Amino acid sequence: MLDRQHLSILREVDRLGSLTAAAERLNVTQSALSHTIRKLEERYGVAMWEKDGRNLRLTEAGHYLVTLAQRVLPQIERAEDVLSDYRYGKRGSLKIGMECHPCHQWLMSVTKPYLVEWPDVDLALTTSFTSGGVAALTSYEIDILITPDPIEAQGIHYIPVFDYELVLAVPVNHPLAHENYAEPADLLEETLFTYPVPPERLDVFTQFLVPANCRPRHHRSVETTEMMLQLVAAGRGVSAIPSWLVCQQAETLGVRPVRIGNAGIHKSIHLGLRSGDETVDFIAGFLATSREIKA
Repeated sequence: MLDRQHLSILREVDRLGSLTAAAERLNVTQSALSHTIRKLEERYGVAMWEKDGRNLRLTEAGHYLVTLAQRVLPQIERAEDVLSDYRYGKRGSLKIGMECHPCHQWLMSVTKPYLVEWPDVDLALTTSFTSGGVAALTSYEIDILITPDPIEAQGIHYIPVFDYELVLAVPVNHPLAHENYAEPADLLEETLFTYPVPPERLDVFTQFLVPANCRPRHHRSVETTEMMLQLVAAGRGVSAIPSWLVCQQAETLGVRPVRIGNAGIHKSIHLGLRSGDETVDFIAGFLATSREIKA
């Protein structure tokens, strides 16, 4: 049966011009090399080469197999390198799920250096899951979950990457703009803009308004940070938003951050992953890059 060893021998003999050099290159004895090719010739009833003085000259069959070897062996060697990369975590597909609407800009600042450092890793991002972020992790729909609200689950652990404070963004001419913090009653006549997340998962409700039995006059969901802050700047309402996003655009848009309650609402962004996956090199690389870059 024709196999890789036969092709390797024929390629090296053609490259180097002698059995001795080919045997040394392949780390086998010359007699073993000759015996391998002789068995091939006997099986198929054709000669691979013939002597031409002190040199070897390939036959038509030998030329055919050398051409085949030149085409096939590099592909096999490349496949072996790829499999080795998979084994040691240098190559693969990293699927990231995001439950943190305002984290998009931060994530982009993480992915830029990561893609440079790990050029052979395919990176995909999703914000929609079949049945929630944790379920997506456990079912291997995603590999890393970016979330400000980690939910404990067997086989899943979380790594905090940076802390932030949730604040109210208000227009500079708003009565709250010069207050140290907002009280729940301050929002009774307000339109409150938030990201499109159910109220039961919004901290401004669960930690601030609901315990005080207060509700804003109107609650509106807005998809993007930019639109939310534009609406606030135009005096259409106030927004519960991470402090770093307000600070980035406060002067440009004319908005100010106000602490939510006397103690504030303090949060952390976490990366959730399956236990054990942190040992995969390209996942560990993403975790390391994430810790280095703050919002």
